[in-house]
Amino acid sequence: MSVQNGNTHSVVMGYLLWIFGFLGAHRFYYGKPVTGTIWFFTLGLFFIGWIIDLFLIPGMDREADMRYQEGPVNYSVSWLLLTFLGIFGLHRMYMGKWITGIIYLFTGGLFFLGVLYDFWTLNEQVTIKNNERL
Repeated sequence: MSVQNGNTHSVVMGYLLWIFGFLGAHRFYYGKPVTGTIWFFTLGLFFIGWIIDLFLIPGMDREADMRYQEGPVNYSVSWLLLTFLGIFGLHRMYMGKWITGIIYLFTGGLFFLGVLYDFWTLNEQVTIKNNERL
């Protein structure tokens, strides 16, 4: 039996990232890094999967809400900062990870490899931060 952890993810944010969904952005946001990576390399399964996801986003949102922990660090803000400013490390600074945020700032997101790592793990990082503050 799942316990709902609150409204951690936003359907509106999911649809905003869906605009870039042929690159997998919305799938990473909802905690699906494997299919996010597949979408990235195949342009959303040749745009067909991207169109189908238009209808799947509400279900992905409910699943993410049950899976991740609500708290003071907001998932949507973290994902906006990572998606659009990840190479500057602002998403890490927002989570209180100042040292790695400054390293990202001066190394282009640790030569972009750190940004890729964060696309795979950001939801878990935010959950850990939110659990620390409970």
